[in-house]
Amino acid sequence: MHSPRGGGGKEQIETRFVLETGMNQPLIQFSNVFKSFGANRVLRGADLSIFRGEITTIIGKSGAGKSVLLKHIIGLMEPDSGEIIINGQAVSKLKKAEMEVLREKFSYVFQDSALFDSMTVFENIALPISEGTSMPKAKIRERVREKMQLFDLHDIDGKYPSQLSGGMKKRVALARALVTDPEIVLFDEPTTGLDPIRKSAVLTMISEYQEKLGFTGVVISHEIPDIFFISQRLAMIDEGRIRFEGSPEEIQRVSDPVVQQFVQGLERPSDDLTGMPTQVQGERRFQEAMARLHDEQITFSVIVLTVENLDEISKELGHTAGQTALKNFANQLQQRLRITDTCARHGLNKLMLVLHNADMERARNFCGKLARDLTARDILERDSDFGVDFWISAGFAEARKDSPFSEVLAHAESKESTYFEFRVR
Repeated sequence: MHSPRGGGGKEQIETRFVLETGMNQPLIQFSNVFKSFGANRVLRGADLSIFRGEITTIIGKSGAGKSVLLKHIIGLMEPDSGEIIINGQAVSKLKKAEMEVLREKFSYVFQDSALFDSMTVFENIALPISEGTSMPKAKIRERVREKMQLFDLHDIDGKYPSQLSGGMKKRVALARALVTDPEIVLFDEPTTGLDPIRKSAVLTMISEYQEKLGFTGVVISHEIPDIFFISQRLAMIDEGRIRFEGSPEEIQRVSDPVVQQFVQGLERPSDDLTGMPTQVQGERRFQEAMARLHDEQITFSVIVLTVENLDEISKELGHTAGQTALKNFANQLQQRLRITDTCARHGLNKLMLVLHNADMERARNFCGKLARDLTARDILERDSDFGVDFWISAGFAEARKDSPFSEVLAHAESKESTYFEFRVR
């Protein structure tokens, strides 16, 4: 390992990345950061912590300063006062050469994809390494093709952005952002302008590739509650300060009325992709069923259905096809529910059923009939001879009086309680 002394070159930054970042220390930290543009005070003492290997999503009203925060992280803006600390090192103290090395660890996905219309798909993806490094052309071709394969970008090397759909442009932008194997990726409203299926496909891609590649993600988004499915942490900015930091579960239970009003104001009456109640509404239906159990002795059961091979379907057929399959599965479920039952979106690949007046036996019978009735044509919109099934696991829990939602849900999701698995062929 190189000594941290010397001319402030790459070795010095690399050493700090290894030595000064502990598991519980923020990778990126804002400390009392202020930023104004003339009389407009955008950041007013912002404090923010972003941890390595997580996806942190920044939410807030339009004009609250979300994009300004992002531009400070990547060094496109400098604070008027306060500190931005990366790996324990104040950015303001870095020399020019150190800052250049640090910037190489970042990548940025712009809101409108920001592809160059005069360049082919291949040239757009290659740009960060063809202009920013001295990598040999053969190595560049290898790296670009590797990322194109990763993002299911086949046979479009010579096409131009104007020839691509909105969803395809997003995938090209993601491939370009990750072609340098960055440690930190910043996403500015990555799903803007997309329909529900393609929006869900992009969020799934971000989550999937973050797990595979291990980068730290910072996302600006207003897609509530969809963004909750892929984020480990959320930060809400309000009037130039970070009003809330915590998990998606914590923000839904926070007592701060400003945070509550903002989250509830963006919450839709139903999940965009599936048309089902949202995760929050699913919990409300659970509480209503618990009240009936308490007052009227009407039992109910919870089933958590998980699509176990959604990644495989997306890899074989594309992420849009994977999200279409999830949507079709949700539609098939809803057609089989009684009016008193509820099915809600519970995660990227999870649906939660609340079956009214149902014990464990009825819950298992429901899933058994579902397994017998469904076909690949129903879900995947094609026959079953293409080599990929739709694999579902079902976890069950019968509610007991006054059982907390989290406890019943945890029991239904635990591997020990998974009584049923089936494949749709």
